[in-house]
Amino acid sequence: MEPLISTAALADRMVRPRPPTVLDVRWSLAGPPARQLYDAGHLPAAAFVDLETDLAGEPGAGGRHPLPEPAALQEALRRVGVRQDHPVVAYDAADGSIAARLWWLLRWAGHSEVAVLDGGFAAWQAEGRPISTDAPPVEPGDVVVRPGAMPVLEADEAATLAGGGVLLDARAPERFRGETEPMDPRAGHIPGAVNAPFDRHLDADGRWLDQGELARHFAGLGARPGEPVGAYCGSGVSAASVVLALELAGVTSADQPAALYAGSWSHWCTDPSRPVATGQ
Repeated sequence: MEPLISTAALADRMVRPRPPTVLDVRWSLAGPPARQLYDAGHLPAAAFVDLETDLAGEPGAGGRHPLPEPAALQEALRRVGVRQDHPVVAYDAADGSIAARLWWLLRWAGHSEVAVLDGGFAAWQAEGRPISTDAPPVEPGDVVVRPGAMPVLEADEAATLAGGGVLLDARAPERFRGETEPMDPRAGHIPGAVNAPFDRHLDADGRWLDQGELARHFAGLGARPGEPVGAYCGSGVSAASVVLALELAGVTSADQPAALYAGSWSHWCTDPSRPVATGQ
């Protein structure tokens, strides 16, 4: 399954035999609560997945959105109907930055048939496609979580990659430069990291750029095929969309994906001995 699916392709697959399991993972730091968005209207047959309780562990020393325990993730995925060897499509409000977390987690868990909806709920709604306010009945899934299929960086490995490869920081430029930090106790970035804001993967209509444009974008940041590359962000969520974009660009592949520093900045800055860089 390709890692990105269009609204038209998803609409077609939803009325064919063996339709994908569709999961709504809309979430925003600014609110409103994600469940409210789902209850107000969602794609037909979509089940709701909560980023903070289903797709992350308890915040703490591991960061604000640490990876969930495999058993807890398996329980959450089965509850929303994820089945072995059955396709899954994840969508968020628009840009794919949240849906990519679910895409990454499923790939990490060994479930390769997963895609992100290009343009998310906003694109689906703008095209006049059907919306439902009913929570559909869900047959429990049987997915087995086998973690380790996607590379994960610890803090020291992220530092090494920043010095000898390319470590991409998906946060906004002002946070990267250390001019502001609304969430974490220290401002700045990992020394040697390169700023790669996740919203630069999109065109003016909110759809993902094509392969050529993404490849040129990442080449300008120093990320090229065959060279080590990884990503981080504030808490490890939006950085998953950088991992996805690198694969769409052809810089990495499903067999050799980019690494993710799952704890990201919210983990890095918990240790005052770790160095912090500011500026461009």
